[in-house]
Amino acid sequence: MTYTPPPLPPPYTNTSPPPTLLTQGAEAHLYKTSYLTPTTPAALKIRPSKPYRHPILDKRLTRQRILQEARCLVKLVREGVSVPAVLALDYEGQSENNNGGAWLLMEWIEGLVVRVVFERWEAFMKCSGELGGKELEREEKKVRGLMRGIGGVVGGLHRAGVIHGDLTTSNLMLRGLSSGEGEGSPGMEGDVVLIDFGLASQSISEEDRAVDLYVLERAFGSTHPRAEKFFEHVLEGYQGSYKGAHITLKRLQDVRMRGRKRSMIG
Repeated sequence: MTYTPPPLPPPYTNTSPPPTLLTQGAEAHLYKTSYLTPTTPAALKIRPSKPYRHPILDKRLTRQRILQEARCLVKLVREGVSVPAVLALDYEGQSENNNGGAWLLMEWIEGLVVRVVFERWEAFMKCSGELGGKELEREEKKVRGLMRGIGGVVGGLHRAGVIHGDLTTSNLMLRGLSSGEGEGSPGMEGDVVLIDFGLASQSISEEDRAVDLYVLERAFGSTHPRAEKFFEHVLEGYQGSYKGAHITLKRLQDVRMRGRKRSMIG
């Protein structure tokens, strides 16, 4: 059965070409569209209304969440953190059939999702067998550099007083990296950009910061087993970009202990 997304809100009902649906989640749909000129790409995030919720509650929750996301992005851009810039916003979200919803238009980040970068690297390492000497050192040096870049941007995020809420390699991008697949070792050069702030919040709690890091650490453990051993370099980059890192990393130890206990208990 083919999925049919809800109707697009104005003015995107009349754009040519129409927005292209990229991903659909439980809370939002992401489209690729254009901004001001047809050759300027942009990312359009739509939070459709939920028919099962009371209309007043639905509108209030949708407005609150889209505004929270936009405020976090604007604050981070102002603080110099690598995130998509906000281009436009409609938190009222009145569509032609009055079904609610809201949308956020953001800068288009051209590059690769970090999850894909690591998947390609792990596939390359598997196919290459046991690399040794300078080849192995070159590959590990690339991974360490990317890990430090990830830690640096997360440190900037926390320095600005923002918690991402869903730090995984699917919500990190390498700007400028080509999407073409080559036969050799995949590139890992580029500016690391944080994306998808649908669960973000503003907080200066060390517990919240530590949980953010713990979620990212667990993501590497479950998704990128070959790269997991380099996670210490994420923390190295984090310390280099955030002065209060030592307090957060101390709290991270406590969060790890609680996580292990939950895993043992089930």
